[in-house]
Amino acid sequence: MQELDDPIDAPTSPAADQRAAAILRSLGGRTLVLVGMMGSGKTSVGRRLAQRLGLDFADADAEIESAAGMTIADIFARHGEPYFRDGERRVVARLLGERQRVLATGGGAFASAQTRAQVARHGVSIWLKADLDVLVRRVRKRNNRPLLADVDAEATMKRLMAERYPFYCQADFTIYSKEGPHEAVVESILLALESGLSNIPRLASPAPRANVRVELDARAYDILIGPDLIANAADHIARIAPGAACAIVTDSNLARDHLPALQASLDHAGIRHAAMIIEPGEASKCWKTLEWVSEGIIAARMERGDVVVALGGGVVGDLAGFAAAIIRRGMGFVQIPTSLLAQVDSSVGGKTAINSQHGKNLIGAFYQPGLVLADTDALASLPEREFRAGYGEVVKYGIIDDAPFFTWLERNWTGVFARGPELTEAIRKSCASKAAVVARDETEQGDRALLNLGHTFGHALESLTHFDGARLVHGEGVAIGLACAMRFSVRLGHCNEADAHRVEAHLREVGLPTRIQHISGWNAGPDEMLEAMQQDKKVHRGALTFILARGIGQSFIARGVPSEDVRAFLADELG
Repeated sequence: MQELDDPIDAPTSPAADQRAAAILRSLGGRTLVLVGMMGSGKTSVGRRLAQRLGLDFADADAEIESAAGMTIADIFARHGEPYFRDGERRVVARLLGERQRVLATGGGAFASAQTRAQVARHGVSIWLKADLDVLVRRVRKRNNRPLLADVDAEATMKRLMAERYPFYCQADFTIYSKEGPHEAVVESILLALESGLSNIPRLASPAPRANVRVELDARAYDILIGPDLIANAADHIARIAPGAACAIVTDSNLARDHLPALQASLDHAGIRHAAMIIEPGEASKCWKTLEWVSEGIIAARMERGDVVVALGGGVVGDLAGFAAAIIRRGMGFVQIPTSLLAQVDSSVGGKTAINSQHGKNLIGAFYQPGLVLADTDALASLPEREFRAGYGEVVKYGIIDDAPFFTWLERNWTGVFARGPELTEAIRKSCASKAAVVARDETEQGDRALLNLGHTFGHALESLTHFDGARLVHGEGVAIGLACAMRFSVRLGHCNEADAHRVEAHLREVGLPTRIQHISGWNAGPDEMLEAMQQDKKVHRGALTFILARGIGQSFIARGVPSEDVRAFLADELG
């Protein structure tokens, strides 16, 4: 971290344009992110800095208020601080990913590990540091600070400074924001950038990328993992399907967050495209939506040699993949998964399906994509609950057959959640594990069933909650299922209690549910659970099949598990 005092004078250079151009070249397209306490001058200084450099300016707080249609104080009052912080993290991630600019963040934004990781990925951070008396004097002029409402402003400011300074000091530069002209602070920033950008190692280091090959002879394909893949998707699609048009299937949430970047990439490459936008959520995996998407693709005059692009999570990928499999007896198919769960699981291996009223994923086909683009930047704006749920699928791979990976996750999960380099490695390892299984058993005639560890329980839980995402999302069902599978393995004498406790402890540590009772409003009994399990795809001639474990990294397929053993276990689990 570099520190500079304000200069006595802030002269205007006669070569201002050349100076700005040199700084922008050194930034390499990165955003300048101003962090610091309320009252440090981030907005006022930011506007002037943007003007000097010829960049756009954005204020994260103003963006949040505009999107919510209410003030930040009202958001705090109606929904609480955790709700605001999650929204703030997503807004900052979106603003960082759009284009280079000067960005002023809220006082608490940089305290988020995820936000700091995203700033390090896309920006250069500048801490505007001011003395306590300066901060208090400035904030007392305004009455819109929710954390200072109806309290001793100075005492609260001291507390917040103690909490936040350990995060602020991680910024790339520290600039003192003293009383006086804002132009003096701007000049200090420009001098710091001119002299210090070359000393930031990551500016010369590309973000981590990875490539996993799914070996299926003539149908082999690549999984590309890393940043900026959506923005450069056209290049990758054209490589595997030169001259093809694209039918994009996505949902309304992702259409807002990621579709423009994908469309811009296709437009730039001269690739014709059309978009089918569905409603988000598991309910869209149905006959009605499949029909609407299929008719839309045909109406867009997409040919057999064209490509269906799934831009989204597991719901979009499953639905779009099934449509690609059946339209014109098979079109090209590209997966661009935007959730962690989809990047490590559902986008890889060719399972496509919609749900039946009798259970999940009962109507579908095995249909491999020609390419998977797992853009890690897309995970920055993922709601924390969805990211955490996706992590349940990551843990699964360690329990199946890779105990060292499970140990690695125990030690590195905070880096994964912070969207650091560990995230790319976790995705790579998960995809490599699944790719190896798929290459051995593409259509689940043998050990590919191991990938369903935890899913017999999890799918039954989803079915009995009527796929209500407010109560339970897929990855949470998998997490409960993993813990149940380990406990059931102990009960049947296959596994020691220590390993089962270790799995449950790790899932709980990251904030995932591990017990059926953790599901809001749960009221089903063991008989209803057992009946739901009878619809599982692994049932063979009426006999239940479970994926169980002899320990972490030692899973196996248990066929013909007696129903009475399952019911007795469920009765104990439900208390």
